[in-house]
Amino acid sequence: MCGLLGFLTSDVAAPDTVERVYDALHCVRHRGPDERGTWHDDHVIFGFNRLSIIDIEHSHQPLRWGPAENRERYALTFNGEIYNYLELREELAAAHGAEFGDEPIFRTEGDSEAIAAAFHYWGPEAVRRLRGMFAFAIWDTETGELFLARDPFGIKPLFLATGPGGTAFGSEKKSLLELLPALGLGDELDPRALEHYTVLQYVPEPETLHADIRRLESGSYATVRPGAAPEVTRYFEPRFPVRPFTGDPQDRYREIAAALEDSVAKHMRADVTVGSFLSGGIDSTAIAALAMRHNPGLITFTTGFEREGYSEVDVAAESAAAIGARHIVKVVSPAEFAAAIPEIVWYLDDPVADPALVPLYFVAKEARKHVKVVLSGEGADELFGGYTIYREPLSLQPFERLPRGLRRLAGRLSERIPEGTRGKSLLHRGSLTLEERYYGNARSFSDAQLRSVLREFRPEWTHRDVTAPIYDRSRGWDPVTRMQHLDLFTWLRGDILVKADKMTMANSLELRVPFLDTEVLKAAEGLPYEQKISPDTTKYALRQALEGIVPPHVLHRAKLGFPVPLRHWLRGTELHDWARAQIADSQTDHLLDKAAVSRMLAEHREGRSDHSRRLWTLLVFMVWHGVFVEQRIKPEIQEPTYPVSL
Repeated sequence: MCGLLGFLTSDVAAPDTVERVYDALHCVRHRGPDERGTWHDDHVIFGFNRLSIIDIEHSHQPLRWGPAENRERYALTFNGEIYNYLELREELAAAHGAEFGDEPIFRTEGDSEAIAAAFHYWGPEAVRRLRGMFAFAIWDTETGELFLARDPFGIKPLFLATGPGGTAFGSEKKSLLELLPALGLGDELDPRALEHYTVLQYVPEPETLHADIRRLESGSYATVRPGAAPEVTRYFEPRFPVRPFTGDPQDRYREIAAALEDSVAKHMRADVTVGSFLSGGIDSTAIAALAMRHNPGLITFTTGFEREGYSEVDVAAESAAAIGARHIVKVVSPAEFAAAIPEIVWYLDDPVADPALVPLYFVAKEARKHVKVVLSGEGADELFGGYTIYREPLSLQPFERLPRGLRRLAGRLSERIPEGTRGKSLLHRGSLTLEERYYGNARSFSDAQLRSVLREFRPEWTHRDVTAPIYDRSRGWDPVTRMQHLDLFTWLRGDILVKADKMTMANSLELRVPFLDTEVLKAAEGLPYEQKISPDTTKYALRQALEGIVPPHVLHRAKLGFPVPLRHWLRGTELHDWARAQIADSQTDHLLDKAAVSRMLAEHREGRSDHSRRLWTLLVFMVWHGVFVEQRIKPEIQEPTYPVSL
């Protein structure tokens, strides 16, 4: 887990460009406080900040590796972990070790060399063999070609910018902002990305809020030559073909449990201490319980708030006691919450309007005092059907049987029903197709609400820009599976994994997610929808698989996560005055109708409407604009001072 930065020039690398890249490394120092490495030749410049996890004394980056005839052929920078690196090293050494004579094929004990060697012998197909989380760059000094790749699920980020001066790439967008002048690019905002953000509460891949900076999408690789644009190829697409299964259902549950146990075992590979996040839910509890089998001294961490109904601290503590883990709790006060927002937004790069990222930031900060790596339960809901919204197709089945004309009539009738009337939403959603109604877990603004707050509202820019190509790839699947597939490409990689990566790396803490493993996906992708959701529960097959692993008080408990009392705080003294000050000070009048936003805040405080999520979406953007555009807000980013040996 580290921070990489690179620049492929269109011509010969100028000394001032080399200096710019090396200076911009400072922006990602929190991702790798243990050591810094740089390397360049006539065309490519690599910079790297390392968080040492495996082979701490060696495996320095940028790393040089090559075949026997040219041991320095490739230069590599790599962010992440390859959990099957031992198996890959063994396979490659067995097949090609003789070519090196008395010299070993590998000169370190780490996973970075496994990537370089796999790429040399297998080419781009090597990425399909990597089991882990990664974003990496390989420069081939013989062919003059740069290869960039990102892991199947998008756990690790990789930003790209291409202009007349070349192509820059890095783990964080803020470092690329410093390189835009060298690329011959500007820093203009992307208005369509802003509209997508207000609807989805995150900026969907491959967009960012800066028009000239994009993201390499999850499950993709790119090849780049000097002076040319990246050529992007998708190498991984999660598929959910239902596998007919006529045997004992317990065999399928055992298959799931075995895949997850194997994934956790490989995710525990490290030369430093590994802990685990622990909420009150089944996912993180399962990971922690399995991790205990490999580290009986496991430390678990949870967070919560003092307000009743907004904390899973007690349940998590009970779970930790049940599995025998040492447990540490961080309670976040409203004052801490508000004070940390500018710093958190700086770490985010682009706004994410998920308030759960704030407690995640604090629990990561607490965990980093004790460990250098944590496991977490992200991804289980998308793979096994864990969101309550996945039950919606069951409730809407009667509408599916109606002729299209009658469904549209139901929609027109819903428009005449007053807001807040029971049944209005059901009629409206029943009148829509799945593609029209479902665009993920976040539903911040309607078109009418957007029109009232955005200065430049473009009705043709809709969530369909993002979701239509994904839905096209899942035609013929059942609706629950199509929703899962959509969430893997939208909500998971746009919200869940962004906040997980950014908030842990803000504290120089590596987060690993064993559910998001290609072997676990294989166990999950063939499940029929009735093994995922029912009128009574979610993640049915997973719950069955975890019998005897997860304590009974959690096994069938409803999902809660890290709930935040945002609705109450924006009405009370905790956040209302802070929110009003943000609206007044923000220089976003050309983008937002601030008077309309102020009215929303007043309506919310008076209890006339619950605007909490919409207000939070706009407030986070205002803070982001104040940090990255106006530069009016200047967070105090502390130098990381963590010991290397943890």
